[in-house]
Amino acid sequence: MSEPLDIVALGEPLFEFSQLPGTTRYEQGFGGDTSNAAVAAARQGARVGYISRVGGDTFGEMFRGMWQTEGIDISGVESDPTAPTGVYFVMHGGSAHTFEYLRTGSAASQMRPDDVSPAIVRRATYLHVSGISQAISPSACDAVFHAIDVARQSGVKVCYDPNLRLRLWPLARASAVTLATAALADYFLPSIEDARALSGYDTPESIVRWAHDLEVPAIALKLGPKGVLVSDGHERELIPGFKVESVDATGAGDCFDGAFLARLAAGDTIWDAARYANAAAALTTTGYGAVVPLPRPEAVRALLGTMQD
Repeated sequence: MSEPLDIVALGEPLFEFSQLPGTTRYEQGFGGDTSNAAVAAARQGARVGYISRVGGDTFGEMFRGMWQTEGIDISGVESDPTAPTGVYFVMHGGSAHTFEYLRTGSAASQMRPDDVSPAIVRRATYLHVSGISQAISPSACDAVFHAIDVARQSGVKVCYDPNLRLRLWPLARASAVTLATAALADYFLPSIEDARALSGYDTPESIVRWAHDLEVPAIALKLGPKGVLVSDGHERELIPGFKVESVDATGAGDCFDGAFLARLAAGDTIWDAARYANAAAALTTTGYGAVVPLPRPEAVRALLGTMQD
């Protein structure tokens, strides 16, 4: 019998080219929101699996090597000989960064429900999915809902980050799919920007009420440098952000997701898990790229210690 997993994530990996500040040179790396979250969780000591499709190309092979180096189970990753691995570019200018994508027709966008092995989902304690995976194609959206259905039937908790990308789909469809998915999730992890666009509400408190009205049991509303507002429907806590030398926020929200689930799997309360994930996400912004800066537990614990001093 295969070993149990703490977390299984499903989604779209994207090979990364990140501009070196002040130059026209690009550093190679790895990205894709749920892949980033999977790596973040694995670096915190969680047992992690990933479900996706990659191209039968060099980038796909590099992803496989990276996941294996991070200790991630990739028995749920299929290779597609007819479609490429998606690619994105990060450009840095001043205090902002912009993204350009080459993902149309990617292997991950070809995902279908029958690409999701129920056995892999059932091995997990938590399933992590995102709105980006739903936005890249109708068949990938169906694959996400299929994975959620398997998880709910098997007692696997569902974690959902809407990760709204209006370049991929219109707000009306994004809102409809997000609301339907949030109602099926045990943990809802939106950013404040995404939640405002999806809910029509402005303040963190009103957004939390909106989420619970959708019957979301627990929400961690990511507020960027201001921290995270966590609610289980009975108690609510604002966990303040950390002051760090931030240079690149790429993947910070994904790091939060993975670290949060890793700590839940380790037995933390949602409050302690969010506090830890908040510190991990802050550390991620101190380096460039999505995966390289993802921190190890000793660095997270050290930053948490500064809050207690």
